[in-house]
Amino acid sequence: MSHVGAPRGRTCSRTLRSRTLRSVALLTTGVLALGALSACTSEEDGSEPSAAAAPDIAAVKREGVAQGGTMRWAVDTMPATLNTYQADADAATSRIAGAVLPALFTLDKSGRPQRNPDYLESAKIVEREPKQVVLYKLNQQAVWSNGREIGAPDFVAQWRALRGKDSAYWTARNAGYERIEKIERGANNLEVRVTFNKPYTDWESLFSPLYPKDVTGTPNAFNDGARKNLKVTAGPFTVKKVDGKAKETTLARNPHWWGEPAKLDQLIMRTVPRKETAGAIAARKADIVEIDSTVVRRMALAEKEAESGGGQPLTHGPGAAITPGSALRSWALANGSDEEQAEEAAEARKRAAESIARYAREQKGLRGYEIRKSLEPAFTQLALNGESGPLADERVRRAVARAINRQELADTVLQPLGLQAKPPGSHLALMGQKAYADSSEALGKQDTLEAQALLADAGWTPDGAKKKVTAKAGSKAQKKRAEAEEGDEELSEEEAEAAAQAKRPDAKTEEAQKKKAEEQKRKYEEKVAAEEKKKGDKGDDKDAAREKKKADKAADQDAGDDVPSDEGLYIVGDNKPGRTAPRPESAHVLSPASVARLQGDALLRQAAAVDDSDKKPGGVAGAYAPRGTAAPSSSASPSASAATLPSGPLGKDGKPLSLRFVLPAGEGAESLRAVGERISRMLDRIGVGTEITKVSDDEYFKDHIASGHYDLALYSWPASAFPATDGRPIYAKPVPASDGSLLVEQNYTRVGTDHIDQLFASAAAELNEKKSRDLVRQADARIWAAAGSIPLYQRPQLVAVKPTVVNAGAFGFQTPRYQDIGFKEGGAAGPDTKKK
Repeated sequence: MSHVGAPRGRTCSRTLRSRTLRSVALLTTGVLALGALSACTSEEDGSEPSAAAAPDIAAVKREGVAQGGTMRWAVDTMPATLNTYQADADAATSRIAGAVLPALFTLDKSGRPQRNPDYLESAKIVEREPKQVVLYKLNQQAVWSNGREIGAPDFVAQWRALRGKDSAYWTARNAGYERIEKIERGANNLEVRVTFNKPYTDWESLFSPLYPKDVTGTPNAFNDGARKNLKVTAGPFTVKKVDGKAKETTLARNPHWWGEPAKLDQLIMRTVPRKETAGAIAARKADIVEIDSTVVRRMALAEKEAESGGGQPLTHGPGAAITPGSALRSWALANGSDEEQAEEAAEARKRAAESIARYAREQKGLRGYEIRKSLEPAFTQLALNGESGPLADERVRRAVARAINRQELADTVLQPLGLQAKPPGSHLALMGQKAYADSSEALGKQDTLEAQALLADAGWTPDGAKKKVTAKAGSKAQKKRAEAEEGDEELSEEEAEAAAQAKRPDAKTEEAQKKKAEEQKRKYEEKVAAEEKKKGDKGDDKDAAREKKKADKAADQDAGDDVPSDEGLYIVGDNKPGRTAPRPESAHVLSPASVARLQGDALLRQAAAVDDSDKKPGGVAGAYAPRGTAAPSSSASPSASAATLPSGPLGKDGKPLSLRFVLPAGEGAESLRAVGERISRMLDRIGVGTEITKVSDDEYFKDHIASGHYDLALYSWPASAFPATDGRPIYAKPVPASDGSLLVEQNYTRVGTDHIDQLFASAAAELNEKKSRDLVRQADARIWAAAGSIPLYQRPQLVAVKPTVVNAGAFGFQTPRYQDIGFKEGGAAGPDTKKK
C-alpha cells in the first residue's frame, strides 16, 4: 500500500470539538453471539484499584510538612499557553492551571470525580424534566486574586467562549458546552443555575478549570490574554513570573487564598526535556522529575556502585557498548589511508569519548533520590490503520489482534519495575474506575490457529505469495507464453532458453566482472602470503592453504553462477537445509563476500565476528549468527511448532502480506521499540511480515499517526473520568468530506461503526449513571470487535524525587493537592546547595 503523498485523513471534527484534545496517544464473516458484545453489566461499580495503581507520593498529614521553601518540579516543555482550552496547551499548562485556578471537581485515587469543597458547597441535578438543570452552590469565601467574588458572570463568559457559536474564539475544547441553553444567577450571588437543552451525563466535566471573565469575556482576551501570563487567579498559588529565557514558570503562595494555605513559598516549573532527565538529576536541578525505565535502571546501578565503593570501570552505558571488535574497527578506520573516512572516524571517536565521560559523571550524581512509581492513567495500544490495504479487511485486523500475546507484552514492560502487569480489558476506562469492565472477549483471546484461519478466510495463504516466473518484458518468449496460456500450451525448450538468456548479463560484462574478481583475488593472495612469510610460522601453511581454497571457491561462485553458500550460516527460524534442499521463500540469504572485498574488509570482518559472539538463537527473525553457531533446536519454541506455522510468508495474488510498522526513534522510546519488535515476531509466526520504520519523535505523530501514513503503530491515550464524552472522538466513525478526504477527528485508526457512534450518543444523554456506564461498556465491546486498536498495558509512572519531598510523586489518577506539597518537617526545604 502507498505510504506517501497527501495525508489521507483530516483530524478536524465534523461537529464540535471534544471536551479535551486527548494527548497522544466490524465483525468477521462468522457471526458473534450478541451476548459477546453486550459487555459486563453487573451491579458492581467497578473494582478498587490494585496496590500497584495506588498513588506513591509519601503522603503525610499537613502537620508533618515543613512551612516554606522552594520546590523545583521538572516539566517536559515550557508551556506555549496558560489557557488549557487552546490547541497548543500541554501537560505543563494543565499542571500550572491545577495550582492557580478553580477546579470544581477533582479525581480521587480511583479516577472518580469528587466535588472540590474549596470551591463548591454542593453541585447536583435539581431538575430532569422538561430540561436538565444543575445548581452550583459556591463556597462563600471563594474569590479571585483581585478580590472579586467567583460567580455566575464567570460561568457565563466561559460558556459563551466555548460553546462553539463564535468562531472568533480559538478553542480546542468545547464538548458539553454546546448542550447548555442558559446560565443564570440563582437565589443569591453564590448560586449558579445551568440549564441544558440536551441531557448531559458528564456535566461534572464542565468549568474545570474555571477562568475569570477577564480571560474569557472577549475573543482577544481569550486568544492572547492568557497565553504568557495569568494576572487573575483563584488557587493556592498565583503566577509570579514566566521566564522564557530560563524556561521556568514561578508560582508563589496566594495571599488571598481562603483555604488551607500552601506550605511552599514557591513552586517552580522548570523545563527539563525527557532526554536530559538523568543529567538534571545528577546536577540537582530539580526536586521532582518524571523519568523512564532507562533512567530507573541507571539510578539502581548508581546505588549499587556506591555500595561497592566505586572505582571500577562501568559495565553499562556508551563505554560498555564498545566491544573489542568495534574498537578495532574504529581504530582501523581512523588510521586508514582514506583521509576523508579517517577524519570522520576520528571525530566519531572524539564524540564517543566525550559521551562516555559525560555518562560517567552523571552516574556518580544519580544517587540520593527516591523512585516513586505507580501506573499512569493512560494505556499503550497497538493501532491498526483500517483505511486501506490489508488492514481494511476486518478479518485481517482480527487475525493480527488474535496473534498478539498481550500478557507477554505487559510482563515485559511492567514486571521489571515491580508493577502489576495486567493488560487493560477496556478502551474507555481503567481498573478502579466505575465504567471499567473487561470486554476483550468480544475479540477473543490470543489464538494462533484462529488467527491463521481468519487470514486464510481472507484469502492470505502461503501459496499466494509465490510469483510465476515470466520471461523478460517485450521478448518473443513472453508473447509466446501469453499465447500459450490462453490456449493451454506450454513453451518449448528453445523458447524457455531464450527467455532465460534475456535475463543474463552479456558476455562482455560477465568477462569484465570475472577479470576484476581474479585480479582482486590475486592481490589478496599476495597479501596473505606476505603476512605468512613475515610471521615465519610454518605451522600455519596448512591453514593458509585452506583459506586459499575457500577464497578460490568463493571467487568461482562470484564470477560464475553466483550460488550462495550455506556453509556456517543460518537464519533464525530456518532449519538450515542442505544444498539440495530448497530454502523457504521467507529466508533471505546473504551471499558470501566476494574475494574482491576480503582484502578491504579484513579488520571489519574480525570486528563483526567479535560483536556477534554474544548473539544467541531465538532473536529477531532474519538475524545472522557467527560461523560455527549451532542452529536452534526445533523444540526451542513449542508454541511455534511446524505443525501450526505457515511454511513462509502469506500472500495473495503474488503479493506478500507485509505491514508497515512505524515506531519512534527517540532516546526515550527504547521500551516502545522493544515492544514493537516483540509484536513483529509474534506476527511473523502467523506469516504476517512487518517492515519496521523508525522515525524521529517530531515526525512520529504529525507525519505518520495523524496523517495515516502507517499500518501498525504504538501510541498511548490517557484515561478519562468522562468516557462518554472523551471517548467519542477517538472511536467515532470517519465520514467523507466534500473534498474527498476523511474527517477522522481523533480516530487515527480510521476504524469505526454507526453502532459505536449511537452508543456514545446514548451514553452521553443518559442521566441515570448506571445506565450510562452500561452503554459505555457496550460501546467498548463493539470497539474490541472492530479490532482497530488493541490495548496492551497501562503505562508505568516513574518519578524521581528527593527523599525530603512529601505529598508528591507518582499520583496515578489522583489530582495533586498543591497546598499540601512540600518538604518533610526537619528536612531540607529548598534547592540542594551541597557542592558536587
